[in-house]
Amino acid sequence: MSNKRLIARLDVKGPNLIKGVQLEGLRVIGDPQEYAKKYYEQGADEIIYLDIVASLYGRNNLVEIVSHTAEHVFVPITAGGGVRSIEDVRQLLRAGADKIAINTAAVQNPELIKQIAETFGSQCMVLSIEAKKIAEGKWEAYIESGREHSYKDVKEWACEAVELGAGEILLTSIDMEGTTKGFDYELIKTITDVVNVPVIASGGMGAPADLVKVAKESNADAIAFANVLHYDKYTIGDIRKYALENGLQVRND
Repeated sequence: MSNKRLIARLDVKGPNLIKGVQLEGLRVIGDPQEYAKKYYEQGADEIIYLDIVASLYGRNNLVEIVSHTAEHVFVPITAGGGVRSIEDVRQLLRAGADKIAINTAAVQNPELIKQIAETFGSQCMVLSIEAKKIAEGKWEAYIESGREHSYKDVKEWACEAVELGAGEILLTSIDMEGTTKGFDYELIKTITDVVNVPVIASGGMGAPADLVKVAKESNADAIAFANVLHYDKYTIGDIRKYALENGLQVRND
């Protein structure tokens, strides 16, 4: 069994690192490059950058941020937000990203998933799903940073995207995101049960115990967290130590 990856997630808006609750009420935290470097030095396995307003404004600020970050950060970087074409992907990879996360453009043009997987390899194509619970055992995928309905069932959409070539799924619970009340464990297990690619659990971590629970109960391959890091509640070292003490397979430095 491979190690569970501990991933620092950084949501950006323009030049700033920001954080919200349920993808709303955004607060500026600071310079994303400084925070990415800090989390890398603390031992993050990967970094995820998401420009959470890029698709709304049809722009992408990530190239510059990724390129500066890649000079100091030597773990895989996933970048997403406002990516609409093969050329957008190429620019981000050239800037130093290793993987590209796509949500809105993938929903609007599922063929893009196939094109990216065929051009750059499926390991590079991360489907970002923002899921909102609509009924018992049912979730809808949202686009435009959780603002718009896609009317797609999350389970069906995840399976379709993997068929098209998505090599990984970043699964964020809109209901839990930023609340620090724990993950939507049922959501994550529902998806890990039906796809055969790695799933990154995101949205809701408030303490290291939440991470251990989601990894053990849902079989997520990686766990992404933001709030607990940005507000200095825990370091990645604290989280890694707790995970190891509680029998979770994570990288042990």
